[in-house]
Amino acid sequence: MPSDKPLVLIVDDNPTNIDLLVNTLKEDYRLGVAKDGVKALEYTNKYLPDLILLDVMMPEMSGYDVCDSLKKVPETASIPVIFITALDNIEDKTRGFRAGGVDYITKPFHISEVTARVKTHLSLKMMREELNAQNVILEQKVGEKTKELKQMLKATIHTMALTVEIRDPYTAGHQHRVALLACAIAKKIDFSDKQIRTIDIAGNLHDIGKIRIPTSIINRPGELLEIEYEMLKIHARVGYDILKNIPSPLPFAKVVLQHHEKLDGSGYPQGLTGDEILPEAKVLTVADVTEALSSFRPYRPAKGIGVALEEILKHKGTWYDPDIVDACHELFLKEKFDYKKTSTLS
Repeated sequence: MPSDKPLVLIVDDNPTNIDLLVNTLKEDYRLGVAKDGVKALEYTNKYLPDLILLDVMMPEMSGYDVCDSLKKVPETASIPVIFITALDNIEDKTRGFRAGGVDYITKPFHISEVTARVKTHLSLKMMREELNAQNVILEQKVGEKTKELKQMLKATIHTMALTVEIRDPYTAGHQHRVALLACAIAKKIDFSDKQIRTIDIAGNLHDIGKIRIPTSIINRPGELLEIEYEMLKIHARVGYDILKNIPSPLPFAKVVLQHHEKLDGSGYPQGLTGDEILPEAKVLTVADVTEALSSFRPYRPAKGIGVALEEILKHKGTWYDPDIVDACHELFLKEKFDYKKTSTLS
């Protein structure tokens, strides 16, 4: 018989029932026969039939026990089992369904009924398998598309960050380094993956608003005048305005807006305090200050990581979140944090 036809296993200790079922089904299906539960399990494990017609009352193992055993094994759990038995009370039928049977036919059975139910359940099995196969294909396509979108997002973020660095070559790489440090801090204090992704994006774009600041101010080799400093402060709001309309469940635009806020309300642009500031923004603030103070600027030489850590420690609890400051200190002093040897979430 062609191997593409479904394989049906008939399990019954009555030769007459076996002959009747074989003669009825042999034209449309490949058939296997077992006369007790043990042989039924052996056959099923070896050949994995598409459907099982299972008698209940058999020597050594009942049909219920056979079905229970099949459902415990992942390879055989999905095989549909139709009970065919003389037991016709509601308790027996209920037990059959609880054991995992998909149908229950009472003897003496009608051949046309058996044929119809076998055909129906094989069709259902085929549809389930096709649906599962389509789901696998869909998941693969979704995975591929998600990977493409992530790569596009990463490239877009990098390109946007470059627009700032082109105008401010003295601080090239600052945004990326801040993102690396901020993500490392967030991981250390057990932020969620969603929060870390938010910090990653916001960190790489936190100075995007400087695109509106004149280069004469950005690259000024000396202390800024008060009016120049006030103009520089608008970059947080400008960055937010640039990013706020990008569709995303991640609040990275708000984090960019708040990355210069301080716990005591002395920050800008909104003068937020305490819990009014997003946790992701609190992390980004500490990372931004730490990286900026330790690096070269047109108006001063690099102060080094030691000075930077002393600065955030001095304002721990007033400007900066204590847990975040402690995590930043531990990263550098105990874990020897290195920008070149770390990475953010992909």
